[in-house]
Amino acid sequence: MDFAAIIKNWHLYVITDEQLSKGRSHAEIARSAIEGGADVIQLRDKTASSRKLYEDALVIRKITQESNVIFIVNDRLDIALAVNADGVHVGQKDLPAPVACQLIGKNKILGVSAETLEQAVQAEKDGADYLGVGPIFEARSTKPDAGKPMGLFLLRQVRQTCQVPIIAIGGINLINAREVIQAGADGIAVISAIASSNDVAAAAHELKSIVLNERKRRER
Repeated sequence: MDFAAIIKNWHLYVITDEQLSKGRSHAEIARSAIEGGADVIQLRDKTASSRKLYEDALVIRKITQESNVIFIVNDRLDIALAVNADGVHVGQKDLPAPVACQLIGKNKILGVSAETLEQAVQAEKDGADYLGVGPIFEARSTKPDAGKPMGLFLLRQVRQTCQVPIIAIGGINLINAREVIQAGADGIAVISAIASSNDVAAAAHELKSIVLNERKRRER
């Protein structure tokens, strides 16, 4: 299935993180983010047991289905398949993209992280439906294993070279979201800018408004 048209309309991609959420659960972050306009929810938890991750995924699957929002599971293809998520997102150290693509089938979305132009080009060849490009800015508070921030240069390179939709990630917030879209991203993925806010729904609404307005301006 060609998901490009659907993904092109992803403006705000929210990644859950209980460690940064001021006591909120993955499900609570997801529910509030959707209330604020999130187009995609990704469940991400590097420390949870498989059982807890599965149970959290079941709840979020129900929330996203009721709201007609896309649900992606980070890394764990087994969890994604177990709860019938819409797709899975893999990094460069996870299951190879061609293998993940084969296992999830043509009716699920595959996202692949890319920290270099070479990785982005390879991910597109391997069947990625979208690229998670970054880190654009400093994001060590949420991803200690993140590479060196690449700034907007990488984003522009990937946009000029690859055809699949691009979701920018890494230190994106209210201050810099506009320039990320100007550099060629189709949407933004955020963690702390939403999960750590006092009002998740309000933060989501504000970020999505910035992306929408800039996309409209860029596409005129």
